[in-house]
Amino acid sequence: MKIDLSRVIEETCRLIAAQDVAGASQVITTKYPFNPSQKSGRSYTPRIMTKIFARDGFIDRYRGTQLVYPPVLRLLSLYLPSEFPYHKNGKMTEGHIAYWELFPTIDHVVPVAIGGVDSAENWVCCSMLTNSIKSNWTIEQLQWQLLPPGSISEWDGMMNWFVQQVSSDLSILENSYIKRWYGAATEYAYLSSE
Repeated sequence: MKIDLSRVIEETCRLIAAQDVAGASQVITTKYPFNPSQKSGRSYTPRIMTKIFARDGFIDRYRGTQLVYPPVLRLLSLYLPSEFPYHKNGKMTEGHIAYWELFPTIDHVVPVAIGGVDSAENWVCCSMLTNSIKSNWTIEQLQWQLLPPGSISEWDGMMNWFVQQVSSDLSILENSYIKRWYGAATEYAYLSSE
C-alpha cells in the first residue's frame, strides 16, 4: 500500500505538538526517511548513447515524442549558424530550443542519487528538456509512466541521413564532435546489420 506522504508530515507535526519529538523522529525515520543525494559525474561515449537511443527507437520514453540524433542538430548548426544556433553550454537565449526539445540523452529511470544502478537496464532515452524536469525524481513521484520503446525501423532519429550527409562531404569530419558521433553511427550501423 502506498503511503500518503502528506499524512506522514501531518502525523509528525501532531507528535511534535504533543511534545513527543522522539515519536516524531521515529515516524519520519521509518515512513519518510532522509536519503541524501549522491553526486556522481557520469559521462557516456557517443557509441553507448547511440546504442541506447537506437534501442529505444529515438523516442522520449516518458513523453513518446520523437527525438533527433545529436550530431544531426550540430550539423544543422554548422550549415545554418544564424538560423539554427548552437551554444556549447545549452544557453537557451543563445541556442536553438531544439537542443532541449529534440536532443536525446540518457536518463536513469531510478535515479542514481537514490540508489538506482548506472547500467543499461536502468537507462532510457529522453529529451534534455524531460531529463531536466525529471532530475532526481522517480516516475512515481512525478506521476509519470515509462512508455515502451519505439522502433528504429520506424524512426531512426535521422541517423542514416547523418551518415549519408557526412559520407558525401568528409570535410565535415574536421569538426571533432561530428567525427566522434560519425564513428559511433557507422559502427552501430555495422553492428545492427549483422
